[in-house]
Amino acid sequence: MQFILASNNKKKLKEMGDILALEGCTVISMNEAGVTSDPEENGLTFEENALIKARSAMMASGRPCIADDSGLAVDALGGAPGVFSARYCEGTDLDRTMFLLKNMEGVEDRRARFVSAVACAFPDGSSIVVRGECEGEILRELKGEGGFGYDPVFYVPSEGCTFAEMPAERKNEISHRARAMVRFCEELRNKRNEE
Repeated sequence: MQFILASNNKKKLKEMGDILALEGCTVISMNEAGVTSDPEENGLTFEENALIKARSAMMASGRPCIADDSGLAVDALGGAPGVFSARYCEGTDLDRTMFLLKNMEGVEDRRARFVSAVACAFPDGSSIVVRGECEGEILRELKGEGGFGYDPVFYVPSEGCTFAEMPAERKNEISHRARAMVRFCEELRNKRNEE
């Protein structure tokens, strides 16, 4: 089965593609599929936004579309930046990360989690929506060169490093998106068995 990813993010495409390949599935970007879709992400949860993106791309293409809505939820900030993680402030990933660190100045409780909701919309009107989380804490400075987004300040105590310091293979095993994708693959197998 081939899915269109309701995104043109190359890193997200690779990460999700690697996991779905284990299920014998392939994933292509909207650009590769010749699909244009840019819905307003006005959901209040990661799940709602993922489903909005998946349904919009499916309506534009008529093919199964998968979408991820993910972000960082920091306990001391009441769950912020949350669904606004990619729009936490104007600018680049680094600008948003530095804004987060500024907002965390003097804060002792550094607990946080990355959250990923993965949704798939099928042409028959059915859908799959799952959630994965990875617990960690926010460092006071950037560490590591890998990953993207808030990865350089997201420290995973059980791994002894940030997402940005972690080998991609390991991140693909333990990340919020990896955990959501494991659940998605389980749901996909169930759906296939029912057909």
